[in-house]
Amino acid sequence: MAAKSDPDAKGQPPTEPQPTEAQPAAEQPAGEGQRQEIRLRIDERNLNTSYANAFRTDATADEVMLYFGLNLINPVAAQQGKPEFIFQVNERVVMSYRMTKRLALALAQMIRRHEEQFGEIALDRTPRGGQAGAQ
Repeated sequence: MAAKSDPDAKGQPPTEPQPTEAQPAAEQPAGEGQRQEIRLRIDERNLNTSYANAFRTDATADEVMLYFGLNLINPVAAQQGKPEFIFQVNERVVMSYRMTKRLALALAQMIRRHEEQFGEIALDRTPRGGQAGAQ
């Protein structure tokens, strides 16, 4: 994958919470008629950044597995006139179905907002700018 960890983020204290609609600040009852606010601190000291242009999914009765990686052209097969792609898997994320559903809803909301602002995202294989041959 492209980049691993951001060296500037290492050794820094956890960042202050960034409230979003996907992760609102949680409130728990403190007693009758009272609510206690709970702060969320995000610790990004061990954050890794990766790039993926391909994914695969798998599942068991209890968990969902998401595999992320790169579609690469096999140069040996290409030289032999037998084009072949290699899916180089670099990351696997294992999640419960409940968390997977929450992720799916958050991603759907993100896509909806993006399309409202910039227009519909086409799922065809035509790249931006209409250049043939690219993916």
